Amino acid sequence: MITGGTNGIGKALARHYAELGDQVVAVGSSEEGGRRLREEVPKAHFVRADLSSLRQTRDLVERLSTEHPVIDALVLAAFRFNAVRVETDEGLEHTFALYVINRWLMAEGLRDPLENAPIPVIINLCGAGQGGKIHWDDLQMKDKYRGLAATMQGAAASELLGTAYFSERTKYVLYNPVFVATGLHEPFKQPLRGLVRVASAVFAQPVAKAVPPLAALIDHPPAKPLTTWKKGKPIDLAVDRNEARRFEETIRTVTQSALP
Repeated sequence: MITGGTNGIGKALARHYAELGDQVVAVGSSEEGGRRLREEVPKAHFVRADLSSLRQTRDLVERLSTEHPVIDALVLAAFRFNAVRVETDEGLEHTFALYVINRWLMAEGLRDPLENAPIPVIINLCGAGQGGKIHWDDLQMKDKYRGLAATMQGAAASELLGTAYFSERTKYVLYNPVFVATGLHEPFKQPLRGLVRVASAVFAQPVAKAVPPLAALIDHPPAKPLTTWKKGKPIDLAVDRNEARRFEETIRTVTQSALP
């Protein structure tokens, strides 16, 4: 099960496992992305959903739980960089809704199908270990929004939510692929767009090279409940468990307010 499965690393993983004969469900936000997936990875099953929408995510979780009572791996890869502040129809800052709340809802909502698998694992593709900061006084970044700050907050949120996640069976993996050529230049305006495109062409790791270490973690999940990896190598994170629990409760409250 792959969110953000129609582009970048998500699509590459979908292709990898579909070619092995595994059942792959790739979730994406656009029909165009689904069309490309069907052309390039015809054995994968496409499901369309706006993952920045809490209501659509809730409905998606219910549908997936019914249609797929056993999920071996949940890959959380949906992300979009917003250079300017964008608000969802539910009144949430888009990066926070997609990068933070959606990932929490997916992991929590699909607990039962994951627990039914022999060796279940959650792979959260994020910027773990990059020193992100939670803006406790302005989680929605209504004051002085900056795209990079919103992205870094999402990375820090992944660290906290991964720490707060508890399961005796399902392993939780925070994976930072670092700089991968996945169309990072597209959200920017010129001339910055051109500069990012050139930097990506010169320095970014090809998507195909990002797949093997991820596939190894999916096929053979680590023994520890939570591990953090950066470009295929394990790293140590010092995350305050009390802060993690506080953040999870904050997300729960925000979600309940948005989904009465």
